[in-house]
Amino acid sequence: MLLALDVGNTNTVLGLFALDSSAPESVGATAASLVAHWRVSTHRSQTTDEYGVLFVNLFNLHQISTRQVHHIIISSVVPPMESTLQQVCESYFGIQPIFVEPGIKTGMPVLVDNPSELGADRLVNAVAAFAKYGGPAIVVDFGTATTFDVISARGEYLGGVIAPGLGISADALFARAARLGRVDIRRPANVIGTNTVAHLQSGLYYGYIGLVDGILRRMIAEMQATSPAAPRVIATGGLAGLVLEDSEFLQQHDDKLTLEGLYLLFQKNRPERLAARQSNRIR
Repeated sequence: MLLALDVGNTNTVLGLFALDSSAPESVGATAASLVAHWRVSTHRSQTTDEYGVLFVNLFNLHQISTRQVHHIIISSVVPPMESTLQQVCESYFGIQPIFVEPGIKTGMPVLVDNPSELGADRLVNAVAAFAKYGGPAIVVDFGTATTFDVISARGEYLGGVIAPGLGISADALFARAARLGRVDIRRPANVIGTNTVAHLQSGLYYGYIGLVDGILRRMIAEMQATSPAAPRVIATGGLAGLVLEDSEFLQQHDDKLTLEGLYLLFQKNRPERLAARQSNRIR
């Protein structure tokens, strides 16, 4: 099996895929191949053993042994955790993981000023979105930050936007306004609230949808100025489901997009296939 890890600033998502050595490099295989998946909090201070015990316990819930995992691929936007995860993979699985980093084979041209600056999760999402939905496309990932990533009709990564996430926006408001208590972020019954809690919920919820739709409106207009095709807009990430209902532009909710992208990148970079390609070139 393949263990895929997407390490974000707030959450870490794990997915276990059943692997077939003849599996195609396509997203079509991932739905049937995904055995189990989990979302846990990211804790930068946790030790190798703490993460190792967590992973083992999650596996035990599905009667899965660490010995059944033969490959691991990791995308991370938290550099201080990468050495810890490397040690977890070596100590608890006996495996050298593949990290999504500069030099990995993606099949996607990255047309930005400095490709090495692009977050691993954003590249993974773009690869999965193009393979699954085609282009042009925009991926909106609702995480600690909300990222917007644009893929051309030819499968090129064109660029994007980074905005403060919904949770960060709420935390900033509650931290700076002494008399405003923390509230649950959810869709209020009405836009016009009749009490402070409803005022806050409406401002956070509809205000954030305004941010998302405002950026998407301008992105789509800019894209269609050079190509008439309307992009498909895919939402992913932990908070995507919260805002999908009232957004004007979000069309598709795909909460496993990043895991499917990691599966794809592993198939493109799995050791035995790379060795076979190198052997063929030598001959």
